[in-house]
Amino acid sequence: MPKSHPARDDWETFFVDSPESKKWGKLVLTPHTSNGQVREMERVKNPPIRMVNIGKCYRRQSDVSHTVMFHQFEGLVVDEGINITHLKGTIDYFVKQFFGPNRKSRLRPYHFQFTEPSFEVDVTCDICLGKARLPDGQGCKLCKEGWLELGGAGMVHPNVLKAGKIDTDKYTGFAFGWGVERTYMMKSGVKIDDLRLLYSNDIRFLNQF
Repeated sequence: MPKSHPARDDWETFFVDSPESKKWGKLVLTPHTSNGQVREMERVKNPPIRMVNIGKCYRRQSDVSHTVMFHQFEGLVVDEGINITHLKGTIDYFVKQFFGPNRKSRLRPYHFQFTEPSFEVDVTCDICLGKARLPDGQGCKLCKEGWLELGGAGMVHPNVLKAGKIDTDKYTGFAFGWGVERTYMMKSGVKIDDLRLLYSNDIRFLNQF
């Protein structure tokens, strides 16, 4: 991973205290699972490609919806004629099947280095049911506005396809990725309002499961 790679951002990356490489700089703990995409493109060589990659990731983030270590799963689809409607349809299907028929998703424009156009994927909050307020009138401390950020998605940038030796005149694709823990936290009926509880080792919390 070159020194200038965006995944080495100082604010999101854990650097390993070890001798630096002249070519690569400091070692980092894996910040994302995107490296699996190009490996699959090189392995398959001729689309269609449909893959899900799952791995353990580390980032310098800790709050009610982030933990410093989490498990990420990432999907990639490459084929002829793939467009944003296929991406939105896939996300909608997942949201209805996993979270429940009453949950909704939305795509919010964003910027990611490897997709264009790029989106943040939001799902209506299960704690407040998308209302941003609890039954007692207090604001929902998890979502604050009725929506929860599930993860990122977008159309694969042509340069990424070229790096995977894919013909960009013939093929397009979409990709998405989000955390396993956050996805489970947002599942209907779970009612976890702080993701860090999953790793707190509090026996009162763990006894629920």
